[in-house]
Amino acid sequence: MPQQSPLDVPEGDPFGPHNLPYGVFSTSGDTRRRIGVRIGGYVLDAGAAAAALGSPYAGLLGRPSLNPLLAAGRTAWRDVRRALTAWVTDPGHRPAVEPHLLPLEEAVLHLPYEVADYVDFYASEHHATNVGKMFRPDGDALTPNWKHLPIGYHGRSGTLVVSGTDVVRPSGQRKAPTDPAPVFGPSVKLDIEAEVGFVVGTPSELGRPVPLAEFEDHVFGLFLLNDWSARDIQAWEYVPLGPFLGKSFATSVSAWVTPLEALDAARTAPPARDFPLLPYLDDADSDRPGGFDLHITVSINGQEVARPPFATMYWTAAQQLAHMTVNGASLRTGDVYGSGTVSGPEVDQRGSLLELTWNGRDAIELADGKRTFLEDGDTVTLTAWAPGANGTRVGLGEVTGRIVGSR
Repeated sequence: MPQQSPLDVPEGDPFGPHNLPYGVFSTSGDTRRRIGVRIGGYVLDAGAAAAALGSPYAGLLGRPSLNPLLAAGRTAWRDVRRALTAWVTDPGHRPAVEPHLLPLEEAVLHLPYEVADYVDFYASEHHATNVGKMFRPDGDALTPNWKHLPIGYHGRSGTLVVSGTDVVRPSGQRKAPTDPAPVFGPSVKLDIEAEVGFVVGTPSELGRPVPLAEFEDHVFGLFLLNDWSARDIQAWEYVPLGPFLGKSFATSVSAWVTPLEALDAARTAPPARDFPLLPYLDDADSDRPGGFDLHITVSINGQEVARPPFATMYWTAAQQLAHMTVNGASLRTGDVYGSGTVSGPEVDQRGSLLELTWNGRDAIELADGKRTFLEDGDTVTLTAWAPGANGTRVGLGEVTGRIVGSR
């Protein structure tokens, strides 16, 4: 009986040929970084396969980073994806392709792109409402601007790290309301933020806003993102200029980027808007719904604690891109922006410990004890899937990180 090919992906596998996310890998025996495409439980060395097949895309795929492919633009993204799909589905290509597959567990995964700038948003109405109720109990939960523009801030691109990288507990100033003066030390309210990230491929011209309709011309794909947060440091420092050291110590991203084209069937309309939007944000007449129906799971030490639904996000990725360029700010290849914490209306759909424990008031039960915020040794894992064509599921690459003690 002939041996089964790695390309014979079992039916229902969320990483089948309908998905084909991109990453960058090396191996213990060969430290060269190469573009890989995930297919089932294997990684395809895309550059080597392209060379073996005499593909015109060998130059784009035979690189140590996704940035050249990102910069090549939407037509190239489409054409390369079609070629890859043919390589892993056409039996005639198997003799050339199969030698360049390796089991996923043998691959060392790296940050797949060189990050240019990093922006993080605050786009979940449920998350923003919960935070507002906690910290402004006597006022309105949402600030007056929240439903008129996607609120965001510029983060630190140099501390975006690939999934699997340990996260060192940050130190900084903190001051509880009852403390007479601030103290310095390790954060005691270390938290997660379950988010979805987007990476920019095609840059834009300085001074020219990017309209809603051009979202897919500039954004290559999406991935899971955990924007770790030191809530005690953040609470003391954020007035009046917003997040700084409480956010900038680490942001974990998946090693796999899912192309937007793989998520066509997951497109969904965002929630109804309560106020008329200014023209540059108004997507009421858009040809394509701007939301994505992503089902996220948050686990701590292997135990599920929340299932945030991305379909509930008030502001879409296209609106976020339009807003962050409307002043003329330019896009660069490798720009990353985060959706902001994903939270749904139910308690078990909250994407942060701040919300799940109501700022430490209500501990959650884990198999190894109660938690209000993260302890050293805790491992947090985000996973997700989206509906695909013909009843399939599109898997997003996980993002995981383990907390280690401050240095």
